[in-house]
Amino acid sequence: MDIKILAVGRLKEKFWVDACNEYLKRLKPYANVKVIEIKEGYTGNNPSDAELKSARLAEGEKLLKYFDKTDFLITLEVEGKGFSSEAFAEKIQGFSDEGIGSIAFVIGGSTGLAENVTEKSNLAISFSKMTFPHHMMRVFLLEQIYRAFKINRGETYHK
Repeated sequence: MDIKILAVGRLKEKFWVDACNEYLKRLKPYANVKVIEIKEGYTGNNPSDAELKSARLAEGEKLLKYFDKTDFLITLEVEGKGFSSEAFAEKIQGFSDEGIGSIAFVIGGSTGLAENVTEKSNLAISFSKMTFPHHMMRVFLLEQIYRAFKINRGETYHK
């Protein structure tokens, strides 16, 4: 299975980079996982609603350049569908069973995702009703993808 993580913003802190690299390494036996970072839109110190919307739209256009029509597009959104780890694993297995060979997960930036991205989403998922830093969400997402493969293979990791 091919998995793309399309993420707004670059990881700057070494601890986030190290955590992501650890899960990318662990995922190698299970899937071809690629992380694509796009630059976060500039909004200044006190942006107006119009400036925020414009920045999101620009980010969305950049993200969509990496989306293939064969990708099953999953957006991470606060109002998305919540899953337990087991249900998420079932969903990942279901994609494979249905012949979906490529999944693209999208993590928005600090101002969220633009409508030009969310309207193309095949599935919106939520990790919580809480808001988390997008850098942290990348680690959470990679860990849950890894956990899903471990669950689906009956391997020890998930408790």
